[in-house]
Amino acid sequence: MGDKYSRRDALKTLVIGSGALSIGGVVSSFAAINFIDKHQADKNSRNINHSVCRWCFADIPLDKFAQQCAAMGIGAIDLLKPSEWDTVEKHGLVCSMATDDFADIENGFNETENHEVLQKNYKGLIDKASEHNIKNVIVFSGNRRGMDEKSGIKNCVTGLRPLLEYAENRNVNLVMELLNSKVDHPDYMCDNTEWGVALAEELDAPNFKLLYDIYHMQVMEGDIIATIKKHHKHINHYHTAGVPGRNEINDSQELNYSAIMRAIVETGFDGYVAQEFIPTYDNKMAALQEAIKICDV
Repeated sequence: MGDKYSRRDALKTLVIGSGALSIGGVVSSFAAINFIDKHQADKNSRNINHSVCRWCFADIPLDKFAQQCAAMGIGAIDLLKPSEWDTVEKHGLVCSMATDDFADIENGFNETENHEVLQKNYKGLIDKASEHNIKNVIVFSGNRRGMDEKSGIKNCVTGLRPLLEYAENRNVNLVMELLNSKVDHPDYMCDNTEWGVALAEELDAPNFKLLYDIYHMQVMEGDIIATIKKHHKHINHYHTAGVPGRNEINDSQELNYSAIMRAIVETGFDGYVAQEFIPTYDNKMAALQEAIKICDV
């Protein structure tokens, strides 16, 4: 397996290397695909609201990327900063999850000394998101650094509650992402569904939700469909990627994404499912189109 990088690296550096990983047979089967099906948007079932994370395709100019996404029926792009919103909006897309440079996976709301700066910065981002009618802003727990689970929840509640009241008045959700601490984000605190749900129930705020990253939670705990069915009321956003490797979501990996998407639809979910795999195909947009077709149940 070749060079590996994570979204954490991308968000810190804002530069994505090629990072290409190869899967025997898969790349060759798609090497001839060098087009986007211009009629894909009309073929989609409309059961899933499709999105895609920008950082996985960062080497494609955003304007071109947004245009191609719109052509294949993708309605949104995830993890965009304010400076990028106008570019996607002119193509009829929305930012489905807002972020900015200050949003730090490792240094989050579980440390009280971070609260003052985070609250100030997040209020600014919430205001900007509200002006653009963007509904979701991402937040992170931060790393444990020896902290026990209950203290982490208590600190997150203290730091998030004032922001949630501020955001509710502006019709914005704060969405905490579930990330694995086993492979990609060592020591991250919100690394399992039960912890995230416990925080959500303690906050008891209508605009606090979880971003259920299917890749990360398969790595940490498995039992994806049962967990989604049990805790769907706390989830308003999903991310995808293949396990293992974080690459394409086809049959080269262990998850049955069509079955997972059907389970999500059965819960009555009306948010976005954002592709967050690292493409290995020479034609990255062909890989993305394949993923949309798999998830379009």
